[in-house]
Amino acid sequence: MRLRNIAIIAHVDHGKTTMIDVLLKQSGAFRENQRVEERAMDSNDLERERGITILAKVTSLVWKDTRINIVDTPGHADFGGEVERILSMVDGVVILVDAAEGPMPQTKFVLGKALAQGLRPIVAINKIDRPDERHLEVLEEIFDLFIALDATPEQLDFPVLYGAAKHGWMSEKPEGPKDSLAPLLDKVVAYVPEPQVEEGPFRMLVTTIERNPFLGRILTGRITSGTVKAGDPVTSLGRDGKVVEKGRVSKVLAFRGLERTPIELAEAGDIVAIAGLETSTVADTLVNPAVTVPLPSKPIDPPTLSVTFRINDGPLAGREGDKVQSRVIRERLLREAEGNVAIRVTEGTDSDSFEVAGRGELQLAVLIENMRREGFELTIGRPRVVLREENGQRLEPIEEVIIDVDDEHTGVVVQKLTERKGDLVDMRPSGVGRTRLRFYVPTRSLIGYQPELLSDTRGTAIFNRLFHDYQPYKGALPGRRTGVLISNGTGVAVAYALWNLEERGPMMIDPGMDVYEGMIIGEHTRENDLEVNPLKGKQLTNIRTTSKDEAVRLTPPKKLTLEQSLGYIADDEYVEVTPKSIRLRKIALDPNERKKMIRAQKAG
Repeated sequence: MRLRNIAIIAHVDHGKTTMIDVLLKQSGAFRENQRVEERAMDSNDLERERGITILAKVTSLVWKDTRINIVDTPGHADFGGEVERILSMVDGVVILVDAAEGPMPQTKFVLGKALAQGLRPIVAINKIDRPDERHLEVLEEIFDLFIALDATPEQLDFPVLYGAAKHGWMSEKPEGPKDSLAPLLDKVVAYVPEPQVEEGPFRMLVTTIERNPFLGRILTGRITSGTVKAGDPVTSLGRDGKVVEKGRVSKVLAFRGLERTPIELAEAGDIVAIAGLETSTVADTLVNPAVTVPLPSKPIDPPTLSVTFRINDGPLAGREGDKVQSRVIRERLLREAEGNVAIRVTEGTDSDSFEVAGRGELQLAVLIENMRREGFELTIGRPRVVLREENGQRLEPIEEVIIDVDDEHTGVVVQKLTERKGDLVDMRPSGVGRTRLRFYVPTRSLIGYQPELLSDTRGTAIFNRLFHDYQPYKGALPGRRTGVLISNGTGVAVAYALWNLEERGPMMIDPGMDVYEGMIIGEHTRENDLEVNPLKGKQLTNIRTTSKDEAVRLTPPKKLTLEQSLGYIADDEYVEVTPKSIRLRKIALDPNERKKMIRAQKAG
């Protein structure tokens, strides 16, 4: 059977996963009456809840006697490490662009990587049914982007399709025919080259890894040469050519629709998953024992943010989670680092903490969220940027930030980002009454900025960011403007006490919650921290008056999500994460210890 390997790449929310749903349905990968979830490729709970793709996944379909392997890729810059590896498995890419938004930062990132590998993209302008679509300008912007990314003349001669994946059609003309996605599949078969097969024994570069409770490690990649079947002996080579391990293939799995099915023999050019090895990981090469030279693998962009993961040593530790020991946390983090090349784990300053470096807040928040669902209890420090030393100069990561905002809010956005050492490099209209702002901003300035942006623009801004490069350190930044309200006792919060504290600032807890000394229960309206008593009940007497028995009416508390909490905390605070709760606390719970820390900082 003829083969085609393609990846679908695009910015977040431009419709990749929805399009794969429709392709699978229209190509007959599902039975007529089969119940299929919407966005079937987003298989884990977090992906469904957030509506984003986090892990790259492979599916395949048959179209007119050609098998097409399709890789669905994440659209968030934080998961760019996944996309970079995937592109080495495929021979062509379909780049989806929103007909209204046009090319965005992640489009530029993945397209740049695809062009550098010599792939010839097919451009699909999606969501053409939107009332604010502007396909002609978007096509010009795409062409300009290709030129800016040094595309070759062959790559510039790209085919363009228009359509609405959600409604199940693509066509060579914007007006249709609006029948099906057949024109896209025909274009893939005609335009994408067959996989290049090399001569020689079995070789395969591992590009993704996952664990299966029955089969152990499952390593996915594209076979470069030779064939493989269950029972074959294989050797795993690292990037430096050293032997990682020797073993036997227990199962060869091929992708068929949404299922992975065991096959007798896998041939060169196909994308398959292999089980049976124990320590091999991403970027290793699986080979026939006679081969000694590994396949070249692309280096991954370095991590830009690091966070301290610690055991939970607060007074409420161990109540909700069952995985609280540092040994268990270490094993889980090292397992994550094996499969996720964009994450680096190192030992922390003491035996109970670990430094985890990743691409951004979202990637680290997803890891923390997965761990709390598995029953872990952790305390997390404030995210810090990973600095570099070069020629005696301190360099810090700078991000390209694109913000689409209503015209009336542009002033406040520019002011806030300029205060945070950002440089405005471009400003242009993006639709009626909206402006697109482009900045270069230090990564550390963006920690915790998104909630502030949404409140400044009444929730209308669209915020996108992408790693740009390392530049000389820009100096100190203004910190959080407000102090916090800290509990001075341990017990259960009382509604009457919280009602009395409301004039001090917004609360972050509900009455009836367990609190402890040193826990943050609210935000102070002033700049200093304030210790307060949330446990003090109403003094009851036997004298009845009308005013005394009024019910306490509390303002709803300001509840922070995990990402907001990571951005909110200061350097002397932790986020305490358990399977059921997210709490904020001071590092030093005892007030005297806190004073000593402040004195030591001032002296230092």
